[in-house]
Amino acid sequence: MQQSCKIKVKQPVIDKCAVKLPYLCTIIGFMNKKKLLGYSIFFVVLVFVFLVVVLGDVHSPKDVFREQTWRTFASNFKSKSPVLNTVKPFTFITQDGKPFTEKDMLGKVCVVNYFFTTCKGICPRMNANMHTMVYDVFKDEPDLMIVSHTCDPEIDSAAVLKKYADNLHVDEHKWVFLTGRKDSLYRSARDSYLLDDPKNAFVNINDQFLHTQFFALVDKNGQVRGQVYDGLKQDELKQLQSDIRGLLAEKANNAAVANNGTPNNNAQ
Repeated sequence: MQQSCKIKVKQPVIDKCAVKLPYLCTIIGFMNKKKLLGYSIFFVVLVFVFLVVVLGDVHSPKDVFREQTWRTFASNFKSKSPVLNTVKPFTFITQDGKPFTEKDMLGKVCVVNYFFTTCKGICPRMNANMHTMVYDVFKDEPDLMIVSHTCDPEIDSAAVLKKYADNLHVDEHKWVFLTGRKDSLYRSARDSYLLDDPKNAFVNINDQFLHTQFFALVDKNGQVRGQVYDGLKQDELKQLQSDIRGLLAEKANNAAVANNGTPNNNAQ
């Protein structure tokens, strides 16, 4: 008699974790997507902040795609002259008695300084260096202008500055001498050209007297560039010459081109 052989079939063990795994993967995937989105937004913001710092003239995302923004960046990178400041609006009077504003500097590379005609100390040496190291070297360059401000407007009227300029035998359109209100002149020296400590502005204007041997360099777009140059040191004056050449090679933006950098004292 044959014995029946019973084969026990082992029932599969259902892993409850395995059943939940697809749901868990879905949740993890969703969380990863949110995290990835967060990282992406952070990266975009980080890139935008970087471009604002590097490009300078960026105020909204659309500015990043402006041709002029990148052109200005390329020019600044090529010249290796950092942007230090921007020239603030002003209105002064030239040695010819005509108005002169910050717009008259657009389209020109300008070297800026402060002096006074009765100075017996550093001013004669400083302006002699300006004459030999800047004016004589670049006098045939149409896009170069020297802008000298008086720091003693009570004495240095337009007529006095005219006589001073005539004694230097310079082209009045290439080397402009300015006078005006004392507080406005000093404000430009500190807030625009960085030629004096702004803390000095807290002293009563009648008690202030600005006396500095430093030069500022302004590009065709009204930006203060390079460094503050000591007008009494030959090595810094040679650096100034090099930086001037770099800025002359740059192109002005549309606003400067439209203005054409033509000073009012050229008007007839």
